Amino acid sequence: MAFESLIIPFLMFLSRATAEELCPLRRSIDVLEGEYFFLCFPGSIQDKLCSKTYTVTWFKESEGKVNLIQATQRLVLNGRFLEFWPAELSDLGNYIYRLSNGTYNVTLQKWSLNVLKRSKDSCFNTNHLSRQVEDVGRGYTLKCNAVHHNKNVTIMWYKNCNIYNSANEKELDFSSLKIEDSGNYTCVVSISHAGKAFNTTSTTELMVKDDAAEVVKLEIIEPGEIYVETQIGKEVVLNCTVFLGYSDAAKPIYLLHWVVKNLNSCSESTKEEQSICEKEYDFNSGNKKYASKLLWIKTVKEEDLKCNYTCLLKTTNKPQFKIFKLKKGNPPDLPRHVFTTGIIVAVFFSLVPVLLMVLFVIFRVDLVLFYRDITGKDDTIGDGKEYDAFVSYLKDSISTNVEERKFALEILPKTLEDHFGYKLCIFERDVSPGGAVVDDVHSFIDKSRRLIIILSQNYISDRVMYELETGLHKALVERKIKIILIEYMLISDYNFLPKSLELLPSRRVVKWKEDKSLPSNSRFWKNLRYLMPVKASRTNIRSHNNSMSPTSEEETQATTVCWESKTFL
Repeated sequence: MAFESLIIPFLMFLSRATAEELCPLRRSIDVLEGEYFFLCFPGSIQDKLCSKTYTVTWFKESEGKVNLIQATQRLVLNGRFLEFWPAELSDLGNYIYRLSNGTYNVTLQKWSLNVLKRSKDSCFNTNHLSRQVEDVGRGYTLKCNAVHHNKNVTIMWYKNCNIYNSANEKELDFSSLKIEDSGNYTCVVSISHAGKAFNTTSTTELMVKDDAAEVVKLEIIEPGEIYVETQIGKEVVLNCTVFLGYSDAAKPIYLLHWVVKNLNSCSESTKEEQSICEKEYDFNSGNKKYASKLLWIKTVKEEDLKCNYTCLLKTTNKPQFKIFKLKKGNPPDLPRHVFTTGIIVAVFFSLVPVLLMVLFVIFRVDLVLFYRDITGKDDTIGDGKEYDAFVSYLKDSISTNVEERKFALEILPKTLEDHFGYKLCIFERDVSPGGAVVDDVHSFIDKSRRLIIILSQNYISDRVMYELETGLHKALVERKIKIILIEYMLISDYNFLPKSLELLPSRRVVKWKEDKSLPSNSRFWKNLRYLMPVKASRTNIRSHNNSMSPTSEEETQATTVCWESKTFL
């Protein structure tokens, strides 16, 4: 370590003393991706150390790790040169040039290499150029910093990315610089390697300055005629702007005004009273100075469209002018907020019917029942029928389901008759024994407005089949009765029923769901009432009777019969 600490300063001194022009000794180097590039160490120092049996090694330090560089087709180790054919973004990192004799390792140079992306819009990268400022009239030589150590190269010069000189010169000589010589000069060095052509570039921004004061010409921005679109009754402001020179120059002498009769200056106190006025103000943009003269027209009239409004600039040179003409423009577009509000309102009102339709479909039964309760209609008055429904169910002893019989004889009449005021015809309960069963069934079905069929897996016998067939004939052929099917138990196969039953609408099937259907306000009873004749419920009748306060039991019964809530089906 002592030897290394002593020899490094000595060798760096020799490096500065004998550094070759082509070897980059600066610590940080920028290079463009896709271009040929090389790192090298001055040969005089290497020759001196190699005579003492030192060997050369190159290392790359990246992310805290130091790795020995192995030669590849792209990375060529050529003695004191490390060549990139070409440089890639992955080459970013620190590079170390080291000598070793087996006992001591001496680091002679360390570079930090930064690989820049190539610009797609220009022939150079703005981060990969040097700047040079020179005075007008001086001689100057611009050197190409990208010349390779191999003499067999081709050099092309560009100024602002346009071909400037193709004489294969390493330098550009300017005998006397002019302002127009300023620009970005790029030299492109073409090199052939392994049968392929590679380029390396160097760009210098040359700035030629003149200490003498520059004579500036005052001028109106965009002189000539200009049309301004406006609307009748609207306000309009005409802007006439003049370039006055640069901020470090003396204020020029000029006169800028509008050629309009009886024109006064705008002021906050008199602006509302004036129909037309002018106002002037100065402003800077960078190091440039401007002056603007505004002509304010409060309300555009029809005759204003036929006038010419002239802005006149007077200087020591020839006067300049700019003419403004007003023309009627297209009607303004609908404001964005009005358009958005209109779209929202249109969408809302288009969705309201759909939403109402969906709600009606979902709550159709509830809405119909509610309508029946608040109207005064009764479809059963004067139709000649005695019963609201004839109940058909399995009556024979083959039935093993006690709950099914209980439903037909107790639950169904208790709710429909006692709670909702319907009158049912149940054969076992209402028909006197001893008569002809077939005639009785036919007669009572004729006296009923609906035929309720309680379906189950056991629903099959001669009597109930006759009830079913009679009801189907009157419903489908005679159109005298409507059938309501109550699916008391889940039925997977309806093959035991007549095929004509399939002609009935599916909405006339009501499903019993045991305990869930027991409450009088359950969906089952609502659907069943929806299919029953339009008739008042006993609950509403009682409510009305209580409000009327009848004086006797006979009046109460009469009121019960006469006051019925109406419904709609």
